[in-house]
Amino acid sequence: MNLNPEQEQFDFIRFALEAKVLSFGEFKTKAGRLSPYFFNAGLFYDGARLGRLGEFYARALIQSGISFDMLYGPAYKGITLAASTAIALAEQNQNTSFAYNRKEAKDHGEGGNTVGAPLAGRVVIIDDVISAGTSVRESVDLIRAAGAMPCAVLIALDRMEKSGNAVDVGEYSAVQSVYQEFGLPVIAIADLKSLMAYLQQSKDPNLQQYLPAVQDYRARYGV
Repeated sequence: MNLNPEQEQFDFIRFALEAKVLSFGEFKTKAGRLSPYFFNAGLFYDGARLGRLGEFYARALIQSGISFDMLYGPAYKGITLAASTAIALAEQNQNTSFAYNRKEAKDHGEGGNTVGAPLAGRVVIIDDVISAGTSVRESVDLIRAAGAMPCAVLIALDRMEKSGNAVDVGEYSAVQSVYQEFGLPVIAIADLKSLMAYLQQSKDPNLQQYLPAVQDYRARYGV
C-alpha cells in the first residue's frame, strides 16, 4: 500500500472538517491555553464516518511498517477507534484482534479489567490525541501487567505542542514525552504541520483567515 503521505494527511483533515470534528475559533484547552482549533473525535458518531475513520487509522498503521499482534483501545474513545481499525485491517486481509479496558474492574461473570482478546504479544495503543500522556501511561501499565508488550501508539492528530499550561511551558510535547518515557513510537494520521500546510493551500477564505492564529499558536507552544 503506497500512499502519498501529504495527500493522505490532507484527505484526513478534509474529512475531519466535513464531519465538524475539526473546527476553528477560540477554544480553551485542558491546559488552560486558548487554542485557535479544536479536534473532537467523539463527533465521528455515525457508521459511515466511523468506518472511514478506521480506514485512515489502518492505513497509517500499515504504512508505519511496525510489527504488531493486536490493538488496544483505552476507554472510552479508544474502544470504538480500536474496533473500527480492526475492521478496516480485516478488510485489508490483516485480521487483527483487539481489546479495551473497563473503567472499573468487574468482579462477576468473566471478571477482569479488560474486554476482548487476551492481551498478548506486541500491542498497539489506539487513541484520538495525546494530551498529558496519562491515558498512554495507564495503558502501558495495564498491557505490561498482562505480560504483553506495548509497541506503538496510534493517534489521529499530533498537536505538536509543548506540555504545560498557558504560563508554564514545558520543553517537550506529549508525543515526545511518550517516546522518551516508554520508547514507544507515536504514529499520527495528521499533525499540526500538515494542518498549517492545508490552510496555506486552501482556496477557502473562511479557512485561510485562521492561518495567522494557528501560526502564532505554534510559534508560542509548538515543538
